[in-house]
Amino acid sequence: MTASIRDVRAGDPSDAASVVRVLRAALPFSITSAEGLSFELSCAHPAKHHRILVAESPDGRVIGAARAGIAYDSPEPGQSYLTTYVDPAHRGLGAGRLLLRAAEEHLAAHGAVDTYAWVLDEPAHRAFAERHGYRPRRSAHFLRLDLAAATLPEPPRAGDLPAGVELRPGSAFAADPRPLFEADAEATRDEPGDVAAELDDYEYWLAHFWNNPTLDKELTTVALVDGVVASFTAVQTDGATRCGSAMTGTLRAFRGRGLAKLAKTVALHRARAAGYTEAFTGNDAGNEPMLAINTWFGYEICATETRYTKKLETL
Repeated sequence: MTASIRDVRAGDPSDAASVVRVLRAALPFSITSAEGLSFELSCAHPAKHHRILVAESPDGRVIGAARAGIAYDSPEPGQSYLTTYVDPAHRGLGAGRLLLRAAEEHLAAHGAVDTYAWVLDEPAHRAFAERHGYRPRRSAHFLRLDLAAATLPEPPRAGDLPAGVELRPGSAFAADPRPLFEADAEATRDEPGDVAAELDDYEYWLAHFWNNPTLDKELTTVALVDGVVASFTAVQTDGATRCGSAMTGTLRAFRGRGLAKLAKTVALHRARAAGYTEAFTGNDAGNEPMLAINTWFGYEICATETRYTKKLETL
């Protein structure tokens, strides 16, 4: 018995829900929803050649999925990404191998030279990656906070904030989110990683990030200094019980003032008040400042991923 591979059916809520079920089983610390997955497909930049593949068991059940595409925003051409997921209850049918092969062929056909894949830092996952020619590079951690039980620092009152500092929800920028785009662009440039990214397309940012249904603009929190965006924490949710930090960043000119802590404190309190019981985030293993902030809040590492890379043969 072997699995078969096909594209996810765009516009089919039940198919999107099946992929989300696999993602949650394979990566239970991720923030995902069927609505968010459908949005991901519909708004992907054409140059990304983004594709979501699924693996089906002989009885038609979705048991695996893969995301693959071109890192078109990298200043270095030929970079790509690929990640496969298999439901732990349905391993051994060759789904991972078939998904990997189909995704690599897709990337090579669109000029990819190098690809990277995030792999859970567990013996079986690492062995699978290395068996297929992938080599380990940097690592990153998933962190979890029991938001229902955590003792959070008290949220700052307006009168206690440093001079010139103001905290606003992301929704306050609904009429003109460009200042948040510019802050996100600078923070992205400084984000640790093997593949550099340049965020320079405002219209795409609006369509792909700002209008993403998983972004909660009320929980997203922005710190301003004298009216200028200085730091922010963007919050995604699954619409149920989980929320996650999509990005936390402080502009270079404002670092060292504790602004990210202030923004994140308010965001976590808002999330708990909204009924979310678990908070997740991810940090590069070398991003010591953010790891220290998250540890201070009470986050604990719940899993580690390693970024594996491979040279592809172009078609």
